[in-house]
Amino acid sequence: MRVRVAVPATSANLGPGFDCFGLALDLVNEVTLDTAAPPGVRWEGEGAGELPVDGSDLLSATIAVVAQRFDLPPPPFALAAGNRIPLARGLGSSSAAAVAGVVLASALLDLGVHADRRSVFALAAEIEGHPDNAAAAVFGGFTIAMPDGAVRRLEPHPDLRPVLLVPPAPLATSEARAALPATVAFADAAFNVAHAALAVEAIARDPSLLVAALQDRLHQRERIAIAAAADPELEDVLDVLASRRVPWCVSGAGPSILAFEHGGSELTPEVLGTPGSWRILRPGVRAAGFELVVEDPPA
Repeated sequence: MRVRVAVPATSANLGPGFDCFGLALDLVNEVTLDTAAPPGVRWEGEGAGELPVDGSDLLSATIAVVAQRFDLPPPPFALAAGNRIPLARGLGSSSAAAVAGVVLASALLDLGVHADRRSVFALAAEIEGHPDNAAAAVFGGFTIAMPDGAVRRLEPHPDLRPVLLVPPAPLATSEARAALPATVAFADAAFNVAHAALAVEAIARDPSLLVAALQDRLHQRERIAIAAAADPELEDVLDVLASRRVPWCVSGAGPSILAFEHGGSELTPEVLGTPGSWRILRPGVRAAGFELVVEDPPA
């Protein structure tokens, strides 16, 4: 059999929605699993030449975990992945791999899990550990991942114009997480509750509120400090965004910045003062989560 799954990039947190907000972006990894091809793993695009080809990658490992969970040894297969999501840049590449692995394992072993998005989400979030990213990758649009495992999906406003500002140096999520304080002040927690509520209104109904809504006091300051230590251009980029009143937030754990263009504004390397070093991507919001196509069903 041959099956193909497409999984979108995601931006988590969105400022004040720490560990619960997610936005699906139309920047997609595609993975094909083929049981008729010689076993192996092949990568194209982002991560080619960096990701392991011995089956120890997260995608292959997820397939193995799901198979073990259901006590069903998988048949030999080949994986061919075309990656468009930059690695270790706060854009949900790990969650995309986990979601793809759960869906492919389900199709390969005829588990039926892929027909139930909530089951896919639960497995992927458990395996990879980031429900905020997994929710958006599974359901698409704007998602709120609740602590009890529930997910609420909202339709993003059609005028949202996301722009990804991707620096050249990666940042490990574990490093960004380790920099966060163990406790937060009550006033800061209240600040984030208010701004998270406003962010829901801004993303779903009124993007003009985004500049105010995306403010945060729980995680962005520390993550910006780490990213700026590795790439001093970050502070200059943020100064430009502030001077132009462009809404922005750290994408996930960083170091990428998610901004939202508005009116006649357009962010270019010349405007940002970073020609040739930072990538500027305009993926658009993706309404759909993962998509599975069975290209060659089993006989």
